[in-house]
Amino acid sequence: MRDHKGPSMKDGRLSAIRHYLFEKTSASIHEIADAVGASLPTVRRDLLTLEAEGAIHRTHGGARIADLAGIEAAFEVREQTCIAAKRAIGLAAYEDLRPDMSVFLDAGTTVLQVARRIRMNPLPISVFTNCLAVAQMLTDIHDVSVTLLGGRLRSRNASVLGSLAESMLERLWFDQLFLGASTVGDDGCTYTMDEDEARLNEMMITRAARTAVLVDASKFGPRATYRVTPLDERLNLITDDSLTTEWLDKLEKAGCRTRAVGIEADETIAGRDAQ
Repeated sequence: MRDHKGPSMKDGRLSAIRHYLFEKTSASIHEIADAVGASLPTVRRDLLTLEAEGAIHRTHGGARIADLAGIEAAFEVREQTCIAAKRAIGLAAYEDLRPDMSVFLDAGTTVLQVARRIRMNPLPISVFTNCLAVAQMLTDIHDVSVTLLGGRLRSRNASVLGSLAESMLERLWFDQLFLGASTVGDDGCTYTMDEDEARLNEMMITRAARTAVLVDASKFGPRATYRVTPLDERLNLITDDSLTTEWLDKLEKAGCRTRAVGIEADETIAGRDAQ
């Protein structure tokens, strides 16, 4: 008689390995086996499965989380800034997703963490984006439909902008928008460095039932060149718990629903998902 617990135990173990490598970037087989409480032969089989899914790359004596070459490389320097906070924010945003949603993922390194989570734990959703790195991250993921806007390429963010992107956006409607920001100014508004990006970001908000701004605490205070939107009652904000009390009070007065997540939440929820 077939053991019906087998598939669920394996799925939990695969999820645990994905989360472990996501956190550590790379690890030896012995380290992975100790982390998930499995034998070396079992871990070797699991790594073969995860490599076939495109989630990891096996190395000599271990494995690493899959790297996407090319356009994602442009994100590498900024992505590593406050990486723990960005991962925790991305995980909190991912937890808000539900099957069959239509979701827009904006360009930016914090929003890219949401795409990484979807890649590790896919669910049937329709993803729209103006970010080449996000689209590449989610290529060939089962049950995830990906639509990329067309338009002018802004190389710094590997993002698509301009009148063509705006025209396409006007014909779409989303259940959820995850929006990034270059900075949050002392006036309580989000800012970006590109005029076309500011205009497209502003339009995104009008095309979504719910908008969550994803920004780590280090970006609060300075202003970039182009204002996008005030953080007010229309928006949710997901940030990390190093944001000052003064800022939290200011956001509360503005009506912005704020969630400040602890960086340790990434590890806590990852462990829960593996159980």
